[in-house]
Amino acid sequence: MMNQVMLAENVYLVGKNDDRKVPFHRLVLEKGTTYNAYLLKTEKPTVIDTVDMEFGREFVEHLSKMVELKDIQYIVINHTEPDHSGGLALLSRRAPEATIVCTEPAVNELKEMYNLHSRNFLVVKDGDTLDIGGKTLKFKETPYLHTQETMITYCVEDKILFPCDIFSTHVANHEVFADQAGFDITDDFIGYYQAIIHPHRRYVKTLIDALEDLDVQMIAPSHGFILREDIEKYVDIYESMSVDCPAGKKAVIVYTTWRNSTKKIAENLKKVLEESNIEVSLFNADKSDKAEIIESIKHADAVFVGSSTKYADMIGRLEDVLREMTKMNLEGKIGAAFGSYGWSGEAIEVIQDYLTQTNMDVQSTSQVIKTTGMTDVEFPVRVRFAPKGEQLRKVEHSAAYVADLLLSAV
Repeated sequence: MMNQVMLAENVYLVGKNDDRKVPFHRLVLEKGTTYNAYLLKTEKPTVIDTVDMEFGREFVEHLSKMVELKDIQYIVINHTEPDHSGGLALLSRRAPEATIVCTEPAVNELKEMYNLHSRNFLVVKDGDTLDIGGKTLKFKETPYLHTQETMITYCVEDKILFPCDIFSTHVANHEVFADQAGFDITDDFIGYYQAIIHPHRRYVKTLIDALEDLDVQMIAPSHGFILREDIEKYVDIYESMSVDCPAGKKAVIVYTTWRNSTKKIAENLKKVLEESNIEVSLFNADKSDKAEIIESIKHADAVFVGSSTKYADMIGRLEDVLREMTKMNLEGKIGAAFGSYGWSGEAIEVIQDYLTQTNMDVQSTSQVIKTTGMTDVEFPVRVRFAPKGEQLRKVEHSAAYVADLLLSAV
């Protein structure tokens, strides 16, 4: 069933209600979900987000009964994941003059996903506005909630926030508004936050800051209920659940280095962890007492181990520490490997092999992608030559990811 509900003058909900048990992010949504899209019938007709690709044709046909598709001027894509952008390919064919509005990181993703290489894109940045003829849209970038390209859209005149996945619920609701649901949606709202948003909790502050200068009277997300009462309550849930847990967490970073590139990685890991109020002990295994290192590892919550690669192997006395770690009970600790290299970086993989012989929770790229969908976090942390530019950002994102694991309230 396609929804068609007027939220404000010339603003319509036009999404899909999917009341099946829906497989989603390796979960089964027992209450189903909705794919909410929005039509603003202004002088320059605008669509905000679409629906899951499974329902793309139905969505476009439904939309065609409400507006001449060839007259659509803008299609705003807040987030490129196919449950929101999935109708874009068909819609763009039927609306050939429409400009696609998104953040810069979204452009190539949308071009590649839907073969839109010849389409006109409008790249918006934080705080940009767009006049759509009688209404004004304001855009705020909210990266990593829950992917890099994500933004939120605010209709100035109607005071409606269109935040895509943010503030959503997974419920196939036949009553569109939360205040008409007939039950308290708070548990569903929190459940969605924990499943989708909480792994990216450090970026919630960006969202809260973005909302400070917006007078939000209605939140129209891309899943579940539309919120028009108790707005502050739902924003407060996000803010309070993203706050760091009590201090006292400790991390140990042990490394050996050849030309100081691995040392620089270690120092950047330390910097990011300390910014999250995590106590960090940093050891060069060639210059520190092994007994002191082992004692610190015993009391740590997370252990990073890294080496430069020379002649396809680790360097220095790091292997002595790793051998000792395989004999220890390290249950409950987080482990991560890192290092720099010039060719293939075998030492980093050898460290990873040692760590997986322990009973630590050893981080891997595969694990991160499967649990969060994040592609900017990499384990082991591999840097070719010196950490700079995009490679340095990956180091920092990986450290931040471990910090979030340590401080997570869930």
